Amino acid sequence: MPAPCVVIPLPCRDYDPSEAALSWRLLRQAGYRVCFATPDGLPAQPDPLMLSGEGLDPWGRIAGLRRFKLLGLLLRARGDAREACAEMLADADYRQPLRHERLRVEDFAGVVVPGGHWARGMREYLESPALQAFIAAWMAADKPLAAVCHGVLLVARSRAADGRSVLHGRKTTGLTWQMEKTAWDLTRFYGRWWDRDYYRTYLEAPGEAAGHMSVQGEVGRLLASPADFLDVPKDAADYWRKTSGLHRDSASDSRPAWVVRDGNYVSARWPGDVHSWTRSFIELLPKV
Repeated sequence: MPAPCVVIPLPCRDYDPSEAALSWRLLRQAGYRVCFATPDGLPAQPDPLMLSGEGLDPWGRIAGLRRFKLLGLLLRARGDAREACAEMLADADYRQPLRHERLRVEDFAGVVVPGGHWARGMREYLESPALQAFIAAWMAADKPLAAVCHGVLLVARSRAADGRSVLHGRKTTGLTWQMEKTAWDLTRFYGRWWDRDYYRTYLEAPGEAAGHMSVQGEVGRLLASPADFLDVPKDAADYWRKTSGLHRDSASDSRPAWVVRDGNYVSARWPGDVHSWTRSFIELLPKV
């Protein structure tokens, strides 16, 4: 009997390699087939800065110095994610993705919605009518869906039959404003000075409060209450490890992770949650 298939929709370019590739690897290891979908039916290209780390330091525009990384080592994908991404890029299903508009609820057992922040590639993905319609139908069918980082924003923008977000009435997490602002500040003040807004997909308009167009800001406005966007509580075990941005979970250590599950929907904040987030998602899928 064929293995159940999980689909990962991606933009043409600039998705986060950790969020897509680590979840792909864990799903494959658990026995699931993983398919992909892109806007044009061509293989997607991950965010190159997140793979190499080159171009994130203040000397990143100087050809002879790009390879010397400090901030780039902190912000780029970890070694296991880079290895998983190289394997994923060579995978036959990755090389032959579907088009977004051809996605049908009945064809898949689960959906994984990764994120990414670079506006050059991500806005088309986050604003895609085809993906929003598919996710709305998927959530109406109450089948397993996992979203992380900016992927949560795509899900929140998808509208149910009543016109409200499919996350209205649900609990979720996503990229928090604290985490988004910290990465933004690091690059605009200490790193990528020629492209200061690399870490902000959407910027506030004049007169809007700081964080209004952040993932947490927009998603919170689409929920039944902003309080339904759940961040790590102050009294949580390993609070500093979960919120410092310096630690990421692994196959053997879930302490840095923060994952929120609401029925068949599982959400997480950033690449540092991906192992725990994917394991929680796998618990919802048909057994293989």
